[in-house]
Amino acid sequence: MVILTGKISKGTLMDQIYVPKERPLGFELGTPVVIKPLAEEEEIKFVYYNIDRLESVKIIIMQKIFSELNFADNVIITGSFLEKGFQFNDIDAILIHNKKIDIRKLEEHLSNLFGLTFHIIALNYNELLKGLETDPLYQAMLSRYAAKKRLIFRYKNKINYKLLDLHLLKSKPLLGNFDYLTGSQKYEMTRNLIAIYLFLNNKKINNETVSSNIKKLLKENSINIKLNIVNKEIFLREYKRLYNGLFKIILKGIKNGS
Repeated sequence: MVILTGKISKGTLMDQIYVPKERPLGFELGTPVVIKPLAEEEEIKFVYYNIDRLESVKIIIMQKIFSELNFADNVIITGSFLEKGFQFNDIDAILIHNKKIDIRKLEEHLSNLFGLTFHIIALNYNELLKGLETDPLYQAMLSRYAAKKRLIFRYKNKINYKLLDLHLLKSKPLLGNFDYLTGSQKYEMTRNLIAIYLFLNNKKINNETVSSNIKKLLKENSINIKLNIVNKEIFLREYKRLYNGLFKIILKGIKNGS
């Protein structure tokens, strides 16, 4: 669609807008047109954490996302979208907002608008801090992000064994369904397992510590898991050993009422 721009000029009886006499087809005399202010779209400056660079296309996408979600107090983009390349399956976003939000409706709106799958978590700042204190997945998500506003987190780990038990279950399917899972599915379950291990040992959770502990504990490189080219026998042996060890610790914590 061709768009012409002009300026409003003062007239004797009515103000008017001038357009060039030589103009594209569709702008003949008598053609109905819509007039609206041409507001320059303000470029949103992101706050990056543990991100060296992003592809220009991703920056444009994030500009549009932040513009759509400008009602929220803060918007945080996390997950695989921020990794190098275009291998992401969806976009993970955390909205910090004090009012209730219809998440499903918002995810559907953004998916229709961008043609991408969105996973959104909406909560207030205190709820986010509580999540960081008790949930290794929150810590993993916020180990790398782009946000609308700067974030300051001060918290100490508080172990909720029942919550960790639920998270550990997400890693269990790898043991019985190894041959049927994709590389990305195996990596997600492995990363979840390692994040729980790091959390219980009060260690920092980020891409570097996850990758180094996958190598240390499971005798495998993260990239090989993603590419689905691991040594099955060795990997499953070490994975099962770690899983069972964590399960015993969590079960003991639940029984002791911690």
